Amino acid sequence: MDASASTAPAQPAAADVPHRWRNVAIISGVTVVDNTEAGLINTIFPTLANSLRLDSSHLGIIGALGKVASVPAGPFWVWLTTKIGRRATLSVITVAGGLFGIAAGFSQNFATILLFCTLMSASVIGAVPIAMTVVTDSFADEQRARATGVLYALPTLIGLLIAPALAMFLSFPDGWRWALWTLGGACILAGLVVTVWFKDPGTGAAEKQLAGLSNEQTAKITLGSVLGLFRIPTYAVMMVSRLLSGHLLITIFGVQFLVTERGLSNTVAALVAVPFSVGYAITTLAAGFLLPKLDRLMPYRGRVLVLQLAQILFAAAAFFGTQFRYEDIALYSVFWGLLGICQGLNPPVNRPLVAAVVLPELRGQAFAIWLTVFETIAWALFSLLAGMLAAALSIQGVFLWLLVLLMIANGLVLGLLYRTYPRDARRVEDTLELRRREALAD
Repeated sequence: MDASASTAPAQPAAADVPHRWRNVAIISGVTVVDNTEAGLINTIFPTLANSLRLDSSHLGIIGALGKVASVPAGPFWVWLTTKIGRRATLSVITVAGGLFGIAAGFSQNFATILLFCTLMSASVIGAVPIAMTVVTDSFADEQRARATGVLYALPTLIGLLIAPALAMFLSFPDGWRWALWTLGGACILAGLVVTVWFKDPGTGAAEKQLAGLSNEQTAKITLGSVLGLFRIPTYAVMMVSRLLSGHLLITIFGVQFLVTERGLSNTVAALVAVPFSVGYAITTLAAGFLLPKLDRLMPYRGRVLVLQLAQILFAAAAFFGTQFRYEDIALYSVFWGLLGICQGLNPPVNRPLVAAVVLPELRGQAFAIWLTVFETIAWALFSLLAGMLAAALSIQGVFLWLLVLLMIANGLVLGLLYRTYPRDARRVEDTLELRRREALAD
């Protein structure tokens, strides 16, 4: 195939996939409550710490253990979808996460909050790879950036409405408990919504080569085929990149940094991070609509360029936003907004990029390994390391190494995709076309 050809299929087969936008809306709702609950501990921690007499090292342990528990949980939830279906699995994930969140709200000591936050993290992590397989099965390649943008932007925008409520909770000593109880109940409700209205599109439903063919045309998943994912050069690069994703720290220690090292109250710090969400949502949504045009101008390589720039620009914004002290809260808001803008470029690019180099039946495990194993390992390492080093280097010093220097290194590593991605994307296209010809010949 000519390298100048577009990566997008000529035929928008995803238009025939029923209920696809309703499914996106439903899983976006699930994502917003799951993500808000899972990330809630980072926002409420200063108030929680005062209540239970904890410090930054405890936050690092909570974040790290929750991520470690998520490593086996992610692939397990994806495996469970092959037994009971994606709808039932999503319901179980969300209800379980809600119950553990409610239990965490009753904690009286560090051991209890650690236990239930870990179980909560291991539960809600499963929605991440399942949501992405639903999107990739519902939308053709050229439409996935837009659908992914909506999937990630909607929860962020809805989260903006939740932020003021959280700030109100944090205005009194036991507010962190009420925050956990409230979001736990919302998770349980979201699980019931999935049970009633979610419709599974089926594996590979949006692939033009598989249009009109039964799911039997997708190969069976084996241990060997899953391990074979690591022999895909592009996928391997994305795994390494995930381990270098220092930007993950901003959502864990961002509020704590503003409270302990810049002297803001927990309530103000939680609100000043709102521009991060605004920037993230706007960029994620806009990128989803603009990237298909870039794909036509720079086939196979436009996505790589955007992904590289996202890491480098994030490092620049992090340097000016965290390495200097500002008296005006508005300046922190500006830099947090810029960080959100840079981070928001990632989902509409890297998710479709991975989907393009992996066969449909393996995408669930590919996303599980990438987003719940490798990303989770990175989160755990960064959380634990930052928590331990914060006392010696300060959170500002940790941010210099992990938000700035490591992100520059990440951008350089992603340059390898200019060579690997075009070749791997064509290989998947050719394999699917061969399956179609063989099926029609039978």
